[in-house]
Amino acid sequence: MDCIFCKIIKGEIPSKKVLENEKFLAFYDINPIAPVHVLIIPKEHFEKFDSTPSVLLAEMAEFIKEVAKELDINDYRLITNNGANAGQEVFHLHIHMVANPNGKLSWPKLA
Repeated sequence: MDCIFCKIIKGEIPSKKVLENEKFLAFYDINPIAPVHVLIIPKEHFEKFDSTPSVLLAEMAEFIKEVAKELDINDYRLITNNGANAGQEVFHLHIHMVANPNGKLSWPKLA
């Protein structure tokens, strides 16, 4: 059974895309925590950061820079949760890009 992000990649669930290439997809989070909140995922399913090949992570870093350029933002925060105890809810590697183009981001307390 495909995870929700795999269904988004396949087009089975709609998303508001920011940028896409053959390996990665960036789309707006449906429950944003900041004025800009984008999820960046590899199209190949990897459960979490620790299980993703380093070569792919390096390519993902370059894609993240392209997403920031597409969004015309210079200051942003990248967040990934690695495992259930760290707060990961969807077990498909995803990196949150959050930004506030109009001011400073707050740093919420972690539970």
